[in-house]
Amino acid sequence: MSMPPPPQGNPYASAPPQGNPYAAAPPQGNPYAAAPPQAPYGHPQPAPGYPQPHQMPGYGQPMAGVPQPPTCRMCAAYPAAEVTIRGHVGMLLMMRFLKWQGPFCRTCGTAMRRQATTNTLWQGWWSPFSLFIFNPYTIINNLVVRGKLNKLPEPGPATHVARPDPGKSVLHRPAAYVALVPILWFLFLIVRGG
Repeated sequence: MSMPPPPQGNPYASAPPQGNPYAAAPPQGNPYAAAPPQAPYGHPQPAPGYPQPHQMPGYGQPMAGVPQPPTCRMCAAYPAAEVTIRGHVGMLLMMRFLKWQGPFCRTCGTAMRRQATTNTLWQGWWSPFSLFIFNPYTIINNLVVRGKLNKLPEPGPATHVARPDPGKSVLHRPAAYVALVPILWFLFLIVRGG
């Protein structure tokens, strides 16, 4: 009796594996696309299907409904006051009304107010309506603004541009005394007419 031929190779060996079964699947889509932003360190990552932090409304912005203090429109410092600084130019037949709306910090607002008031004191009297109505109104408005700005503490550091120099006070500027000319002229007319 003849014996069967011996089996070829190892009968207990399995088929050779096809590739690495533990390797990750090749990436799909554009491999150079930017990765989605990750949650900051120490913050949990939202579960899939929920909005990511960069998609949430108000993320990294002031909270809705919470009033934010105003900052200066010139230097972006805090604190600032909502004020309107005015100027007036009276010409014989025409008038010019100037306005700078805040908010302004104490330093920037003082510089703007002093310059506007000084210009108004020497340019604002030269028409009849300016003499009796508009120029006095402008000066009184700027005095009210002065009171509001003086109540503010010194501002924090400027974050946008260098602050303007407030310079000398209005009464220490020679141009402000041009206002005496129409006042003395008006008093002269009253005394002469009386």
